[in-house]
Amino acid sequence: MIERYTLPEMANLWSEAYKLKTWLQVEIAVCEAQAELGYIPSEAVEEIKAKADFDPKRVLEIEAVVRHDVIAFLTNVNEYVGDAGRYIHLGLTSSDVLDTALALQLVASLDILLQRLEDLIQVIRQKAQEHRHTVMAGRSHGIHAEPITFGFKLAGWLAEVLRHQERLKILHETIAVGKISGAVGTYANVEPRVEAIACQKLGLKPDTASTQVISRDRHADYVQQLALVAASIERFAVEIRNLQKTDVLEVEEFFSKGQKGSSAMPHKRNPIRSERLTGMARLVRSHAGAALENVALWHERDISHSSVERVILPDACTLTHFMLTEITDLVKNLLVYPENMERNLNCYGGVVFSQKVLLALIDKGSSREEAYAIVQESAHAAWNKPEGNFQDLISKDPRVTEKLSPAELEVCFDPQQHLNHLEEVYQRLGI
Repeated sequence: MIERYTLPEMANLWSEAYKLKTWLQVEIAVCEAQAELGYIPSEAVEEIKAKADFDPKRVLEIEAVVRHDVIAFLTNVNEYVGDAGRYIHLGLTSSDVLDTALALQLVASLDILLQRLEDLIQVIRQKAQEHRHTVMAGRSHGIHAEPITFGFKLAGWLAEVLRHQERLKILHETIAVGKISGAVGTYANVEPRVEAIACQKLGLKPDTASTQVISRDRHADYVQQLALVAASIERFAVEIRNLQKTDVLEVEEFFSKGQKGSSAMPHKRNPIRSERLTGMARLVRSHAGAALENVALWHERDISHSSVERVILPDACTLTHFMLTEITDLVKNLLVYPENMERNLNCYGGVVFSQKVLLALIDKGSSREEAYAIVQESAHAAWNKPEGNFQDLISKDPRVTEKLSPAELEVCFDPQQHLNHLEEVYQRLGI
């Protein structure tokens, strides 16, 4: 991922040095397991632990000759360890190290993502609490529907993010899997007890049944879950963009002192962060497709997945981390304009209250078809006219006034009638 969208804590986990560090962790854990079972001398393991090291530049130099990254790494480690190095990688295949170490990287990345997700949860919860009574127009098809509150809109966001939190916790278990089962996964040269001990030391569980690699359905699941998180962030970002339109202007991204929106038009205050998040979601989503294609490997394995994962796994983690950090700050500092929400809600004389009038007429004995036609006539007469006033028109219609008193009609235009049960939703979410 380019530096522009890479934050330091995630960048560290996907650096070359960190990757090689996890490789060494796996090799040492296997050596310790084999020593515990009496297959190699414990003195040799202590020497390996004391001396084992690597130089990323040197590894690349060796790889340029041998054209195999794990062999290059092992060669470099043995340059530090000396004779005891002959006990390193006994009975293993490269994928034992690669896949088990990759699990360590993915788990560590997920830990960071869960932290950032918790930050987002708290920010949305706080903003929803702040605006639980801020009335605005709900919209369907982009058209005014019925009143809601901005806090209720945010409650939907919160529920969605809480679901992601549960999914990522499950994913944490799914991806925390290692394999030390040798070529084609049959344990021909390393027994299952070594795998069990080594994985326990690494905080992983042995794969149930591996081939030469851990099956890529786990990794596809991982990237798909990140794509889901990104999709939700995109939903929030698109909503902010729509509500920030000049002719709506109910919310707005924070515009800092000295910030400029356009090289040509000084008045512009653009939703650039939300637009950036929308674009990033497309990238993460594309990685999910590539991860799915990695599942179908030839026989016990090929390496067609390897080149793909070198790109999509660090990129998906890095992008999702950036997106979570960005949306959290965006929501925290979001500018909310209740007065514009009220203005828009009452557009054309409160046409958004049409259903309440419809139901009141039905309650007084009108047929649904008759009541619908009466209400629609006044609503459409007020629609898209600067002076249009639905409430005024409907209150002068004799077909309405003969059934509803002025007080009964006035109640239909009270936004609170639409909000009486929102407290139940807030209680479910602890808002």
